[in-house]
Amino acid sequence: MTTTPQSAYDAVAGARLRTRTLLTAAVSAGPFFYVSSAVQALTRPGFDIRIHPLSQLATGDLGWVQQVTFVLAGLGAVALAVAHRRLVTAGAGSRIAPILLSTFGAGFVIAGLFTMDPQNGFPIGAPTGSVEMSWHSVVHTAAAAASFLALAGACIALLVRSIRRRQFWISTGNGLVALALLVPVSPTGSSIQIAVTGLIAFTWVSVCAVRLRRHTDANPTGY
Repeated sequence: MTTTPQSAYDAVAGARLRTRTLLTAAVSAGPFFYVSSAVQALTRPGFDIRIHPLSQLATGDLGWVQQVTFVLAGLGAVALAVAHRRLVTAGAGSRIAPILLSTFGAGFVIAGLFTMDPQNGFPIGAPTGSVEMSWHSVVHTAAAAASFLALAGACIALLVRSIRRRQFWISTGNGLVALALLVPVSPTGSSIQIAVTGLIAFTWVSVCAVRLRRHTDANPTGY
């Protein structure tokens, strides 16, 4: 079977459309995560961001909303990983960054599927103090920690790439995000710190997807 110029063009156009769709999903991951989490934090009775981490929203009768939020946001990060692998085919970070981005996204998916325990008075009727961690809470916590470490690794890999390409502002952004993700969790104020870390992480995902899509539109032959 021979390939006609038209069929070859259609194949390339189809591949570009699929990649753009992946990047659109990645761009949407950040705003979706922010809006969904913020609306729940402001409207669910008893939730206090000073005490309860965003993961606590995944408990209770409406916990499925935050579970879906984690899963879809994680899939958005996986979409970025796939698009990055397709478009960035050579140079520093071209192989390791997609693997680490996939790990980040998968970690959020797992964190969404396995929830924390009701505690510290949330949801309403939960024990007023901390409780012994269940197995699913351990899985959730480990997956979340691994996901942020993986994203820090991806930022470092792309930091090396941007330094070699003499991209000052991109290097600065990658470096600052990596540092923010690697700051140890404070024993006091940890809930707010984790929320800010999630905000930074998914802002980076969305910005990276936007930049990758714009560059691809301007230079379809490569990145």
